[in-house]
Amino acid sequence: MVAFGKKLKERQIQEWQGYYINYKLMKKKVRQYTQQIQVGSQDRGHVLKDFSRMLDSQIEKIVLFLLEQQGHLASRIAKLGEQQEALQQQQDISKISELREAYREVGRDLLKLLYFVELNAVGLRKILKKFDKRLRHRFTDYYVKTRANHPYSQLQQVFKHVGIGAVVGAISRNLADLEDCQGSYLSIYDQPALPLQDPTIESIKAAVDRLTHSTNFLHFLAQHALILHEELPTPVEEQVDDGRYHFMSLLLNLANTFLYMVNTYIIVPTADDYALSLGAAATVCGVVIGAMAVAQVFSSVYFSAWSNKSYFRPLVFSSIVLFLGNIMYAIAYDLNSISILLMGRLLCGFGSARAVNRRYISDCVPIKIRMQASAGFVSASALGMACGPALAGLFQCHFKVFNITFNQETLPGWAMAVGWLFYLIWLWISFKEPSREEEPSHKPEESNEESLQTDALENGLQQPLLLSLEKKDEAESGDQEFDGSDEASEESHQPATSIASAYRLLTPSVKVQLLIYFMLKYAMEILLSESSVITTYYFRWSTTKVAIFLAFLGLTVLPVNIVVGSYISNMFEDRQILLASEVMVCIGIILSFHLIIPYSVAQYVSSGLIMFVSAEVLEGVNLSLLSRVMSSRLSRGTYNGGLLSTEAGTIARVIADGTITLAGYLGESRLLNITLLPSLAISISSIIATIYTYNTLY
Repeated sequence: MVAFGKKLKERQIQEWQGYYINYKLMKKKVRQYTQQIQVGSQDRGHVLKDFSRMLDSQIEKIVLFLLEQQGHLASRIAKLGEQQEALQQQQDISKISELREAYREVGRDLLKLLYFVELNAVGLRKILKKFDKRLRHRFTDYYVKTRANHPYSQLQQVFKHVGIGAVVGAISRNLADLEDCQGSYLSIYDQPALPLQDPTIESIKAAVDRLTHSTNFLHFLAQHALILHEELPTPVEEQVDDGRYHFMSLLLNLANTFLYMVNTYIIVPTADDYALSLGAAATVCGVVIGAMAVAQVFSSVYFSAWSNKSYFRPLVFSSIVLFLGNIMYAIAYDLNSISILLMGRLLCGFGSARAVNRRYISDCVPIKIRMQASAGFVSASALGMACGPALAGLFQCHFKVFNITFNQETLPGWAMAVGWLFYLIWLWISFKEPSREEEPSHKPEESNEESLQTDALENGLQQPLLLSLEKKDEAESGDQEFDGSDEASEESHQPATSIASAYRLLTPSVKVQLLIYFMLKYAMEILLSESSVITTYYFRWSTTKVAIFLAFLGLTVLPVNIVVGSYISNMFEDRQILLASEVMVCIGIILSFHLIIPYSVAQYVSSGLIMFVSAEVLEGVNLSLLSRVMSSRLSRGTYNGGLLSTEAGTIARVIADGTITLAGYLGESRLLNITLLPSLAISISSIIATIYTYNTLY
């Protein structure tokens, strides 16, 4: 890969060249320290003191230059303010336009300054990481803890950058005042919900957001989509060409996501009854529900590959296949064929276009709204998960039309077939295929870790810069360092060419996180898929009651993510939330066992709620962390990070549904405990793996 030193040199603003962190010198010093300690010519204490002094000097150089530039910008804004005062009485349109452009020019210079800070922050983080790795010492932890909260901390001056916020505010306010308000007496402070929509200000805000990233609900939710960014944006080229973006096409992708999740879960409350009506055991519902996931294991790969060439054609194919699959699911009742039923569900799984939906957001949605689009993808999935069972609960009727039966078992299939038909028509009329000639070429770039590394530095000043940094460091497979030249093979930037090559890019901590994802999907699938059988056996629940219970669980997804994204993740480290959530999932599984007679509704509902909500918290934190630590090579191509996580979750669902059917041969009385045992074993294994991995790495 192209090393950071070379990238830093290429992206430096030439007139500021002497004020950037001297990464090359510090890298050379780290090599010298390593050699000196190996031969015994220097003791570790002296090396730590010398390197600390060098870092302090480099940071001070950056800070003083930053303050100087802020002063220049403030001076320019003050002079422009004087000109603006003089224009208050005389409405000279040409001079107002000139003044507005002058403010924008100050904004563009501020953007350069923000990018200067961002590059230096990345350089600081990388050299700290290199020092820790080469000298096998947790120096980073010490350095940040001693500098972050000290009253004279230069490190804090860089990343708090209060002065920059003041400059941003001054530019925004004055640009707003220069707008022709047609006699309005309102200012931007009177209308906080209507901020100035100026491209320069939007670019500055985007840069500030990257530099001072703090967890909030929208960021947290968006990261669940595992849509990875592959590089650190340049200060002037951080926007995707809006020509490739089409709002209706994005909406159609989100609608596809929603409908597919509805399609997945709409049969859960009635699958056991459908299996019984066709002469099979109730526990065959596991195979019926899981058939869709089995096909999705394969469809995710070919849809991901297809999206390299087109978005429209795979979506059309998906709609047709799902339409036919649901028709087959519905007519299986009158044909009295469990085979047709399973073939229909398999066909539905072969129509899973989630890889296309995710890829469209990644490739065609501008950076400035990609976070909102990613959050929309996750929200559409959560809403579909809740709506599916809710709709099933409404289909309580029985009638025939032309000898075709419509009842609670078949209506989910007919309803989804109609839904996909209408979607296909909407898709055909409204979708706009983005042009392909404007796609960026895969030239050597620094991994997405750079932009993420910067985030971690700033977060660390409020909490542990490098506790959270350390957990990212070793997990970033794209960050291979070399003792010699900064040059490396361009091949290391190419996307993975197979599942095997993608798997080889995963570090131990990322593999543990995928294991956690597998575990929570397995536990959730066991809970959801066998809910109808379990509640019918123990509590004689009707389909409507099962549907209400499942819909209620689905509706907890967004509120739980709001709480975690807005509050909990700001108070605790991801690692702490991760481990606590795993333990709570394990407790929920233990409480679900039928060890006390009689098995009560209160026990089932409360334990299921604990398990499901904890799994949702765990999924949010786990995917949020995964989105930051996966190799940049997994941010593009067919075999990307989103595909890997999808495959891990889908395989977990397949195994869980298979477990339900196999356990059914032992009798419904044993179904609950038999299916919970693997969940408990995997949960305990994931907790042990998490503790071991983080203790080893950190």
